[in-house]
Amino acid sequence: MSERIETVVLDSQGVSAWISQDRDVLAMIRSFHSMAAGLVVGANTIVEISHARVNSARLNWVLSQVKIEAVTEQAARTSAALLKHTGLHGHKYAIDATVAEMALRQPGPVAMLTSDIDDMAKLCGDRVRLIAV
Repeated sequence: MSERIETVVLDSQGVSAWISQDRDVLAMIRSFHSMAAGLVVGANTIVEISHARVNSARLNWVLSQVKIEAVTEQAARTSAALLKHTGLHGHKYAIDATVAEMALRQPGPVAMLTSDIDDMAKLCGDRVRLIAV
């Protein structure tokens, strides 16, 4: 990463890859850490990634390394407006919209580790640098 990143948002796949110690994601996290970028996860992402097979100790450690953003009423309303604006709807996009909304209000420049480049590009436009995981 040569360009400066102020904030890094991790979607569920970004967090899951960190938990499973994916080498590429660990290298990116180290790079972001070296530039003092803040790492941010949405509270509902915790729900999305929690399941019986997740390593709870590793999950808790990863979550201790990030800022966790609540999904407030205002965030939910703005997320719904984002969906309406992009023509997306339904539960398939609900959490993506809250992650995008959260990314759009972080101190920039903002990057996002995501497995869903297409939908996030629709939701974030060119205001967030999307990095595929």
